[in-house]
Amino acid sequence: MTTGQLIKNLRIKKGMTQEELAGKTNLSVRTIQRIEKGKVDPRAYTLQIIAAALEVDFELLNNRKTSTTIEFRKKKKIWLPILHLSGLFLLFIPPLIIWIWGKNRVEKMREHGIDVINFQLSMLLIMIPSGILAFLIITIPIIVFIGIFSTIIILINTIRVINNQPYKYPVLIKFLKQ
Repeated sequence: MTTGQLIKNLRIKKGMTQEELAGKTNLSVRTIQRIEKGKVDPRAYTLQIIAAALEVDFELLNNRKTSTTIEFRKKKKIWLPILHLSGLFLLFIPPLIIWIWGKNRVEKMREHGIDVINFQLSMLLIMIPSGILAFLIITIPIIVFIGIFSTIIILINTIRVINNQPYKYPVLIKFLKQ
């Protein structure tokens, strides 16, 4: 049931006409009609006014998921796996860009971004001394191992995030705090 259908059902249950609801909310009758038909998705302030007029809790109307809201949330779900996969470049710049863009837009992006960036910085901190010491034969396998290790960890965590499972980065220096 959409928010508009819920509002219509509550209004009818109260024995109110669209005109009466419009009068109590200082909204136009046309606006009430468009909301009830699902042609517009009302903003939170409008829902608060309507909830007060219908004498129901605002959360009842605010938590309703319209088809647009569901579609938007599906699109947002893709960003967490992309954030984790962006770490495959062994640079912290791609995850940083995605994190900055989405930390206030995508649910849990802030926490995931901090973990991904901390992991990238940790791997970078390990690889820099290995790269400097690359003239020694032993450090080349270490660099290869670190690359394979971080790739496997990133892929495992991406799959876990896609499946809504908890993820863990085993080698993690907390450069950024939660």
